Amino acid sequence: MNLSIVIPAYNSATILPVLFERLERVLVRVNGEYEIIFVNDGSQDNSWEVIRQLAGKSPRVRGIRLMRNYGQHNALLAGICAAQYEVIVTMDDDLQHPPEEIPALLAELEKGYDVVYGIPETEKHGLWRDVFSRFMKWLIGAALDIPHIPRSGAFRAFRAQLRQAFLDYRSQFVSIDVLLSWGTEKFGFVTVRHEPRYAGKSNYNFRKLVRHTFNMLTGFSTLPLRLASLLGFVFTIFGLLVLIYVVGRYLLEGSPVQGFPFLASVIALFSGVQLFAMGIFGEYLARMYFRLMGRPSSVIRDRVGFNSDW
Repeated sequence: MNLSIVIPAYNSATILPVLFERLERVLVRVNGEYEIIFVNDGSQDNSWEVIRQLAGKSPRVRGIRLMRNYGQHNALLAGICAAQYEVIVTMDDDLQHPPEEIPALLAELEKGYDVVYGIPETEKHGLWRDVFSRFMKWLIGAALDIPHIPRSGAFRAFRAQLRQAFLDYRSQFVSIDVLLSWGTEKFGFVTVRHEPRYAGKSNYNFRKLVRHTFNMLTGFSTLPLRLASLLGFVFTIFGLLVLIYVVGRYLLEGSPVQGFPFLASVIALFSGVQLFAMGIFGEYLARMYFRLMGRPSSVIRDRVGFNSDW
């Protein structure tokens, strides 16, 4: 089995040499050729210099340097499109995904699956992020009607043929898990170790997690539009009930509903709902606009270790 290991790297200069050594010890036991593709996602440290050194040390190391920081999934997509072997393994650069667990993913893949996720026994991100991440994955999975999303993760192995489902994808909003679901329904899962981060701290925070979730909901799902329609229907019924109440009171008591606060509150309520719905429509129009512009998911500045005609 020939393997392409794709790893997005961001400010991980001190980790990459250790990650490479552990990968080498594992991959030399794999029956087949392999390559290790590091995608430097606009790092602020000397990660690219380290990648160049590793490429000079081993002909199996390839490096891609992006023009700026595009995000984990965008960097992964660049590496996946450059991979040349039949099976692609993706993992983080912080050694929370132990390279020693790669054979477990491959063994499960050989059972007939097209994609296999490594599910951690216990996650090491911290309580708040673990809980919030699970909730966001559940929300995305429910909105997109993709059952495997809540159990998905960055540690995955899949067959390279799946790239045919998204080779022509052009958008700055990328979700590898959603793109893989376009090509297959054969997903497998295997329990793996999840270790503490080797060095540094995670680049994900609450704001980035919320933004990623919102981008996935509006970029790949119509749930927000349905929500806006539902809110419009509910408040239309509410407005009708208010009208019946006002007219009924006038007919029964001969006096209209008194008070400016009541009128102002109803107007503010309906105006808020309208603005919310318009905001949802605006988000979808913006995404359509960006896609019509042909804005790429990433742009490559430099590469190392690839053939000159790549």
